[in-house]
Formats: sequence, structure tokens, C-alpha cells
Amino acid sequence: MKRDANLLVLCALIVVLLSLGGAVSGGTYLSMFNLQSMATQVPEIGLLAIGVMLAMCAGNGGIDLSGIANANMSGVASGIFALSLFDAYQSPMLFTVTFAVGCMVVGLMGGILNGIIISRFGITPILGTLGTQMLFTGLAVVLSDGRSVTIGAPDPLYALGNGLIFGVPTSFLIFILIGIVLGLILRFTPYGLRLMLTGANPKAAIYSGFPSGRIIMTTYAISGLLAGIAGIIIAARNVNVKWDYGTSYLLVAILIAVMAGVRPEGGYGRVVNVVLSAIVLQLLSSLLNFIGLSNFVRDLAWGALLLCFLAVARFDLINQVMVFRPSRRIPHATK
Repeated sequence: MKRDANLLVLCALIVVLLSLGGAVSGGTYLSMFNLQSMATQVPEIGLLAIGVMLAMCAGNGGIDLSGIANANMSGVASGIFALSLFDAYQSPMLFTVTFAVGCMVVGLMGGILNGIIISRFGITPILGTLGTQMLFTGLAVVLSDGRSVTIGAPDPLYALGNGLIFGVPTSFLIFILIGIVLGLILRFTPYGLRLMLTGANPKAAIYSGFPSGRIIMTTYAISGLLAGIAGIIIAARNVNVKWDYGTSYLLVAILIAVMAGVRPEGGYGRVVNVVLSAIVLQLLSSLLNFIGLSNFVRDLAWGALLLCFLAVARFDLINQVMVFRPSRRIPHATK
């Protein structure tokens, strides 16, 4: 962890992108308004990427393909339920609390379903979560009749998605707080240790008596909860929710996790890297928009970044110096 190549590269990329953006735009890229706008767009995809990271850390080909579908279903189901109880503008606080709690409950239930399918029935994670992705999307379509559900913009909900606290977007602060909490959990709790050890060597974990089924269940439940929170932020930012929102988010979330250095085979991942990786992608996307380049160029840049980080992970550029450093010869003892 002291020689985390991905962490160093991500920090360097943030500095380079900010400097390049400021130079190209004459300082407009670094204006407070633009920085706030970029920070507002990071949380929803960043939360989904953390969920992907947790699933990958569990090993055995772990991945959660249902994140954005779960977030959309959570927003649709909770929005319909909250609107049936309260008027968004006559009872803004009650509506917001009901909607937010509903999103988290639905997202959590979706994550638990993923955990049951994978841990209890032994379904391969990529197939299990692909199935639940289609299930969640279908449920959202049925509940909403394929139309968007207008949540509105009551003040408390609007503040979650667009408000500022000391000049920093509220949603970005929520994202950072969640990242800090999960990072501490993975670093200092038995669950975090067992998750990484289970991902690193599942067979050894079984023989060591780890409750692997419970660990996987907890991991996918947390991923589902994160999707529910992402659903809250999506609704707060867009006034409405729909079953097909963010169709490209799945691939972007996986890209963020890979850039963060998460091992697809399991056993290693750092939340701080995922947070920085999400910020890097947003900075790059905004910079390309500032320059006036098309989305095709953005996809090209993202692909180049992915290859770059795969190379960093494959060749371990920082530690290569230590590996190939000639060792000192120890003289033989003489009588």
C-alpha cells in the first residue's frame, strides 16, 4: 500500500487535468461554478463504482452488473410510493424522508437478492447480477408503464442534489463521507479483513472457517444500498426518474474500478482510489466538452486510460525498480 502505483498516477492525473484545463480555457475551467458543476456529477456514478469494487474484492469473478438498474428501480418504486402518500410541495420534508428511506430499502433488498443468488445458490456473479439487472429493469418498466416518474423538486430533496455547503455540493460531500466510512470499515473491521482474504484465496478462507456466505451476502447488500443512495441523488438532480436512466453507467463504473487498481480476481481494492478515479473521469469528460470534442473522442480517451492503468497494474511500474535492483553480495565468512 505504501507503493500504490494507481494512487500516485491518479493524483498526478488530477493535477495534470486541472492544469491543462486551466491553460486551455484561460482559467474558466477552474472557475468555482465549473468545479461545483463537475463535483455535482461525480457522486451517482462514483457510488455505483464503489459497489462494483466491493463485489470484485469478494473474488470468484465477483461483479455487480445490476447497480444502475437497481438505482433506477429504487427511484421509480420509492417515488410512486411516496407520491401516493404525500404531496411533494405541501409536505416536502415528509415526502423527501419517505422517498429517501424507500430508495435505500429497495436498493438494499435488491442487493440482498444478489447475495442470496450468488452465495446460497452458487450462481456465477456475472450471470446472477445480469439476471437481476434485467429483473430490476423489468420491474421499473412495469411499475412506471415505461414512462418517467416526476418526483418534483421539493426544497429538501433539491438541496440533496443541487445544494451547497460552504461552497461544496451537498451530494459530493455525501459521496466523500460514504467513501471515508467504507474505507475505514474495509481497513479496520473484521469484515474488511475477511472480505479481502476471501477474495485473495477463497479455498483457504473456507478451511479457515470464514463465513464466506455471510461475507458475500453483506458485500452485495452494501452494493445494493449504495445503488439506492445513487437513486436518491439521481432523482434529486433530475426532478424525475426513469427505468433507462444512465444506460452507460455500468461500463463507466467498471472502468472506474479498473482504473482504481481493483483486482478482478479479488482480494484487493481501495476506496480512496475509486473516489479519485471517478474524479479523474469527470475532469477528463468536462475538459473534452470544454474543448468542444465529441463524445466519441471521450470514449477514445477513456479507452486509452483503461489500457494505461492495465499496463500499470500488469508491470507494476513503481515496484519494478525494487525488483530489478541488484542485491548486495554478502561476503562469505572466513575462519
